Amino acid sequence: MNTNQIGPLKGVKVLDVSTMIAAPFGATLLGDMGADIIKIEVPIKGDTLRNVGPWKGTEPLRWPGMSRNKRSVTLNLRESEGQKLFLELVKKSDVIIENFRPGTLDKWNLNYDTLKKANSKIIVVRVSGYGQTGPYRSKAGFGTPSTAFSGYTYIQGFKDRPPVTPSFSLTDYVTGIFVAFATSSALYYRDVNEIDEGQEVEMGLYESMFRMMEFLIAEYDQLNKVRERSPILAGHSSPAGTYKTKDGKYLVLVTSTDQTFERLAKAIGREDMLLDPKFYTNSVRLENDAEVQQIVESWIESRTSEEVMEILDEAGVPISPILSIQDIFENPQYQSRQNIVEVEHPKFGTVKVPGVVPKFSKTPGSIRFRAPKLGEHNHEVYVNELGITESKLQEFVSKGII
Repeated sequence: MNTNQIGPLKGVKVLDVSTMIAAPFGATLLGDMGADIIKIEVPIKGDTLRNVGPWKGTEPLRWPGMSRNKRSVTLNLRESEGQKLFLELVKKSDVIIENFRPGTLDKWNLNYDTLKKANSKIIVVRVSGYGQTGPYRSKAGFGTPSTAFSGYTYIQGFKDRPPVTPSFSLTDYVTGIFVAFATSSALYYRDVNEIDEGQEVEMGLYESMFRMMEFLIAEYDQLNKVRERSPILAGHSSPAGTYKTKDGKYLVLVTSTDQTFERLAKAIGREDMLLDPKFYTNSVRLENDAEVQQIVESWIESRTSEEVMEILDEAGVPISPILSIQDIFENPQYQSRQNIVEVEHPKFGTVKVPGVVPKFSKTPGSIRFRAPKLGEHNHEVYVNELGITESKLQEFVSKGII
């Protein structure tokens, strides 16, 4: 682990009081870029993510990748002494990231005005299922229901079967990226303009997915069309889809522009299609997609995966094998880019996690330390940084405050 690398966000201190995936992932991305992330967890129980699979024995395997570059302290925000201690941390921080149901921090005497009194420059980034306003603001929200609410689930799957929910927490992770983006933007505005006042930033989980579907919105607005389920990239370009090779492998191919289709037509020996009024532009190919697909499928299924990849890569046609995680571990591109790295683990010795992206030429992000044990940094933060005495620390422990 690269303890000497600094990252572009060195000097930024973040209080991560969120749980599970979306907001914590945003904090993780900031930590990868050098921010000091203090993860505040419930005493004894910790973040609920510590109890989410997959598992190896009693150890959660998601935790090492999600919580690297974070320091863990325990704190009971429901108690007045815990709230006072939290405000002491706020005084020394730049950002708070939270994902409680709207109004929860207010109920705990930690509303925005109180936080500002402790630190006028504090930035509060809030994530909730449906946002801080509107008739659904108090509705419980997790990633899977929010994905359905966003309109994304409706268009996934086969027309003759029920809609398909993503097989992992897609909306949570996408929202986490928005959290990191929002935090960086708020910090930039505050610091570049030398403003002595922070601000609140908030979003609903569903909004991150909805933001990416401008095609769906414009299509309904202008054409009154309700897009139905499709297992492939439908209505955008032709040909596009998943194809099976002679040796039983699956490849994904897409020709999003007429230029890429021109390369494909030449590569498969069908330059005649470039002059055919049924195929010569993307719009007419979409009208004759079934015929286009049959031509491409026939060409691919008569060749091995290696042969198809070699020909189409040489021609500059966007194509990729569908990789399993075993394929990914063995893939030279992943290895070259250090997309999988090894970090310390208190029980396993080491564990592999995703590498840091994006890559900066002058201030690279890094994994500076492993995911923490629950409350591992209580002494470091409360005694060394806040100046609490050892006896007071033990008093807080006995009272269940930390």
